[in-house]
Amino acid sequence: MNKTGNVRLVGQTASAGFQIGIRRTLPISPEQAWAFLTSSEGLKLWIGTVSFRKLKEGETFISEEGITGQFRVVKPPRQIRLKWGKTGWDKPSTLQIRLLSDKPDRTTISFHQENLDHPGTREQMKLHWEDVLNAVREKTSYSLKHNEEMNTYE
Repeated sequence: MNKTGNVRLVGQTASAGFQIGIRRTLPISPEQAWAFLTSSEGLKLWIGTVSFRKLKEGETFISEEGITGQFRVVKPPRQIRLKWGKTGWDKPSTLQIRLLSDKPDRTTISFHQENLDHPGTREQMKLHWEDVLNAVREKTSYSLKHNEEMNTYE
């Protein structure tokens, strides 16, 4: 219960609507995680199909899938913060992606999204970011395994 006596729902903030945070630790370096997330294959997972080549602060986008946004903070290989919205949303959310690592071969990829309008939207985005992180894990582990196999035959 908050100060006004109202019950706050799971993921509800005092001033920023609803939020969700999802993270996974993968056996890759922050540089490998950044390279994948900012590649066209990686971008397709969390933004969709876009035409720009490089993330830069102030850059706006609209993906073929209807995701819109603007990059606010781009700090390779650690942080991306942007406005992120879907077709049909009244207003965009704030999405922050952080790459956290204290070991060269392990990185925690964190998606944190706030300013969501409803608990249903929060649940939808929770499932979405879980799917994105599962796909990142699958694609980066395949890539690492494939590279190791290639190195074995050289």
